[in-house]
Amino acid sequence: MTSRIVVIPTRRAHSNHAEVARSIGVDIIAGRYAEGTRLPGDAEMIAMFGVSRPVLRESVKTLVAKGLLTTKARVGTVVRERAAWNMFDADVLAWHLDAGIDKRFLNDLAEIRLAVEPRAAELAAKQRSEEDVAELRRSMERMRREASDSVGFADADLALHVAVARASGNLFMRSIGHVIEAALRASFLLSAPVEPEDRDAVLLWHQKIVDAIAAGDAEAASEAMVFVIHNGMSRHEDTVIETAPAEVLPSADTGE
Repeated sequence: MTSRIVVIPTRRAHSNHAEVARSIGVDIIAGRYAEGTRLPGDAEMIAMFGVSRPVLRESVKTLVAKGLLTTKARVGTVVRERAAWNMFDADVLAWHLDAGIDKRFLNDLAEIRLAVEPRAAELAAKQRSEEDVAELRRSMERMRREASDSVGFADADLALHVAVARASGNLFMRSIGHVIEAALRASFLLSAPVEPEDRDAVLLWHQKIVDAIAAGDAEAASEAMVFVIHNGMSRHEDTVIETAPAEVLPSADTGE
């Protein structure tokens, strides 16, 4: 099976400084500027992007705030280690999709889902309203209508999981759900249940989530959510994805 990088293009920025920040951010995430690398000087970056010094500095400030860069006196602007990146920042997540996601990204996403979504399903079973249940059922009906490998199926799947987070009544869980929507959508697209038996299993266990929440069965809702996440992880394992070797961009350190 041929290895591939999976790129999920996201919407472009609406201002010069945001677009420059996005471009540098994608290059950092893709590894074109390695961790610990010092970025080229202002004059080179200004010429590279065709922007003014204030625009460039605003872009760098944005990336510093998101944890991707740090500025040091007499050193310059340096790429921070991956552990410092704010992965709950919507832009940082979107830039990962632009740069191309790999199994490490998908596994990390699944781990945070396992830490949050089963508990959200449990709380939803205890606190759901009639409208919450109606929304879950609408999402379920849409999943049944859509082709398994379609964007519509992934969007319906996403809507169901967001509805669970909303039904939990926990503001933090709702916020996490909204922040990682784009990443979840990409994950669902990559784990599309194209085989009939896979589709049947996906629909069955999503229906179990909905039914358990509607019935107020917190334990069953949590268990069904755990199964759904693990089932998606198993389909990711069958998809060979790897990050393509990135062309390293010139830096002030190398002078290349």
